[in-house]
Amino acid sequence: MSWDLTDDRAIVAEARGTARRALASWGLADLVDDVVLIVSELVGNAVTHGAAPVRLSLSAGRSALRGEVSDHGAGRPRRLDAGVAADHGRGLMIVSALADQWGVGPGPDPLAKTVWFLRCLRHRAHESPMPCPHPPARQGAGSRSPAWAHGEGGAGAS
Repeated sequence: MSWDLTDDRAIVAEARGTARRALASWGLADLVDDVVLIVSELVGNAVTHGAAPVRLSLSAGRSALRGEVSDHGAGRPRRLDAGVAADHGRGLMIVSALADQWGVGPGPDPLAKTVWFLRCLRHRAHESPMPCPHPPARQGAGSRSPAWAHGEGGAGAS
């Protein structure tokens, strides 16, 4: 599922609510807190440092949840070494701590970039996560179908 967002900082709260509702509808309540924080950081970064249009995408396959935030800003996100007194610069450290995998790749068109993350899924609360798939290369500009979800039949796979 994908949502086009405005480039206003107020949209970050709306993106959190959208992610929360999507995960709950897919029966992934155990991931809500972590994924909502990841979405908040990535959408906040896109709105603050990127350029419109901004798009949030979430999809769940059998073994992983994938999230993507795309924007049209010229710069690429990078982790900062934020000091104790810094008032910003921890966003990608948080994403790195909460996501099983994450990265930056081309966006849905030549002017865009996409920051993506994966969270491995558990089938029962006492199980360890299933092995996460390796992140795929995009199947082509504008492709919104995650290659890792094909043949897995999961909720929200677009």
